[in-house]
Amino acid sequence: MTRPFDHSTVPAARVGVLLVNLGTPDAPEPGPVRRYLREFLSDRRVVEIPPLLWQPILRGIILTTRPRKSAHAYAQVWTDAGSPLAAITRAQADALQAAIGPAVTVAHAMRYGQPAIGPAIDTLVEAGCRRILIAPLYPQYCAATTATVVDAVGAHLARLRWQPALRTLPPYHDDPAYIGALAASVTAGLATLDFVPDVLLASFHGMPERTLRLGDPYHCQCLKSARLLSEALGRPVEVAFQSRFGRAKWLEPATDTMLERLGKEGRKIAILAPGFSADCLETLEELAIRGKEQFEAAGGRDFAYIPCLNDSAAGMALLETLTRRELAGWVQE
Repeated sequence: MTRPFDHSTVPAARVGVLLVNLGTPDAPEPGPVRRYLREFLSDRRVVEIPPLLWQPILRGIILTTRPRKSAHAYAQVWTDAGSPLAAITRAQADALQAAIGPAVTVAHAMRYGQPAIGPAIDTLVEAGCRRILIAPLYPQYCAATTATVVDAVGAHLARLRWQPALRTLPPYHDDPAYIGALAASVTAGLATLDFVPDVLLASFHGMPERTLRLGDPYHCQCLKSARLLSEALGRPVEVAFQSRFGRAKWLEPATDTMLERLGKEGRKIAILAPGFSADCLETLEELAIRGKEQFEAAGGRDFAYIPCLNDSAAGMALLETLTRRELAGWVQE
């Protein structure tokens, strides 16, 4: 069939994968941090307070005082490649592209900040991707993480005339591949230490306790991940929740409270953050730096932070396994 002379060029149909993580400011400075926090904390999935009540608080004291403090924290973990989260997520996308081959186009985006989800989808579509797997890099499902990625994708697609077909990577908190990757990472991390921890602490990002009562499965999935990891390692894994914010009651026990108690007891600890697919401010500054300082101030001596899966061999084997599974029927092996 001969195309009309004025017919637009349509790229050959391809399959795309979009890895999505939380986000990061563009620089460890108050201005970029303020822009990032404004976007992040204005998401009604993240802060479930009516905007008429919340926005004056956010634009008043929070965005006036918090950016400078957060910028100082970011500066402690910033690298020559930029934000650790941005650099690692980019490396994960590059490694997945190399592993999965040219039949699939892999891109990455941040829910808040850059690269944004909308332009990333546009780039995939312009490359001919008529089928796209959206892969939120959150092992445990939470409305404030996984769901808000889906919200942003849907909002962007609502503006498109020709929408691609979509699949979404489901949470993988109890997937044997995830538990196996965690166990391998922890085992390797423990083997490098010059002491034997008597406490292995899994610190997950906290959420207000009311989210559990409202039916969010996050808390239960965190506990299941820790239980399965404990079984895989053959040793106990204790659970705590970090990053409390505001006056509301949050999931407990709190990581900072646990670290203070364990320090006073003179325990030897190794801490990991299995809810994060890539190291970021919450792991590198809040746990590895500030958490260690708090532990030692309470009298503790032996402390180790075990990195996230990142773009390690175990981490990338996991991402490849999850991606290939979800692409079944779209891509011929």
